[in-house]
Amino acid sequence: MKHGYSSRVIKLNQAADVTSIGVKLGRMCIEYDVPVTTIAEKLGVTRQTIYNWFCATHKPSTKQSTAIEELLLDFT
Repeated sequence: MKHGYSSRVIKLNQAADVTSIGVKLGRMCIEYDVPVTTIAEKLGVTRQTIYNWFCATHKPSTKQSTAIEELLLDFT
């Protein structure tokens, strides 16, 4: 099943600084078609928060960044 991401989210993610852990998370989710709701539930935040991280309009806290790093390891 495809969950898909809007072209707007994809463009904003691609234009964002890849050194941001939230942007890295977004690229992984887009590449592997991971639903935002799944990631939001795992991290205990809203879908909007996840999208904000994907597009680098907000940054995750240090605690959240650690949890994101663990998620990213699952995909590498």
